[in-house]
Amino acid sequence: MKYIFLFILFLVSFFVNGQSLYTKAYGNSKNKPVIFIHGGPGSSSRAFEVTTAQKLADHGFYVVLYDRRGEGLSNDKNPKYNFQQTFDDLNGIYKQFNFKKATLIGFSFGGIIATLYAEKYSENIKSLVLVSSLLSQPETYKNILAKSKVIYQAQKDSTNLRDVSAIEKMDPNSFEYRASCFKHSSRNGFFSTKNQHESAKSLYAELGSDTVYKNLSKHKTDAPVVGFWKNENYSGMSIMPALKRLHKKKVSIYALYGKDDGIFSIQQIKNLQNLIGTGQLKYLEDCSHYLYTDQQAEFISSLGQWIK
Repeated sequence: MKYIFLFILFLVSFFVNGQSLYTKAYGNSKNKPVIFIHGGPGSSSRAFEVTTAQKLADHGFYVVLYDRRGEGLSNDKNPKYNFQQTFDDLNGIYKQFNFKKATLIGFSFGGIIATLYAEKYSENIKSLVLVSSLLSQPETYKNILAKSKVIYQAQKDSTNLRDVSAIEKMDPNSFEYRASCFKHSSRNGFFSTKNQHESAKSLYAELGSDTVYKNLSKHKTDAPVVGFWKNENYSGMSIMPALKRLHKKKVSIYALYGKDDGIFSIQQIKNLQNLIGTGQLKYLEDCSHYLYTDQQAEFISSLGQWIK
């Protein structure tokens, strides 16, 4: 199995800026180009590839996905884990696929990457689509702790209430604060929806049986998380100012969020909607963080409506 895994990696890797990045394209190159930017740090595009990439391509898009340097299937002995290296790699992908303009789909942490790239290289952007994208990190952390506290109070869970109180006293820019907040978000099911559709159950089952995905999950490390935190201090970052500047430049911005996504407050979604416009944002029922799986049909149809 190990050799099959390595063969797959070799087969679909390309050289970008002299380094091997896992990059794959789906669909007809004459169709509208979209580049999927995965979450993390420390994740990969594999979940999107297994569940959604080909289906999106079947609806008339040329879909390109890749794993960031030092993450997922993009092996690199000395990744810098900074935004500029990520931008350089994206520029290399534009060059390789001969894209003059493309739509960026930024998922979760990938939304930060996509937004900052779009601001710096706006001439390369057809449109920007934020999917469960992190907006204001400080607001997200406070929301996680506030929602967790309500849950623990209802459960009369004094141990976790004390833990939340201790976290609230931490330095909000520290790595420990970030890790502690996300520990409670996972514990309280903030990344999943209670009313999962049958189609979503099928997709998650397909993903769960994927050998490559299971290998990546098994060998996941904290190096990318720590690296980006040290180099970019993104724990205290908000992309809202950058989105305002992009909006003023008339860059088309769209957004998709799930109502069951526990890491975002309703106010964060309202703030984004007020910025980009009501028709530019969809807030979906029975949907959490992994929106392209939870509500795949709505995800694909929304892209078709907005950018095709």
